[in-house]
Amino acid sequence: MADTHNPQGNHDPAGSTQMFRAFVDEAPQARQSGASGGGPRIGLILGVIVAVAVVAAVAWLALK
Repeated sequence: MADTHNPQGNHDPAGSTQMFRAFVDEAPQARQSGASGGGPRIGLILGVIVAVAVVAAVAWLALK
């Protein structure tokens, strides 16, 4: 029986390697068009500000 799914002779028994490679090859293009550059940075800045506020509140309550 001929292997019609993989004519090059590189047999992948699970069939998932080719799909994974196709996903990896197209992923950078999708990220560039869909995401803005400032999104993760804004979340990080807000997280640091919240953490500093929590530490300051705990210190204020401890010294009160």
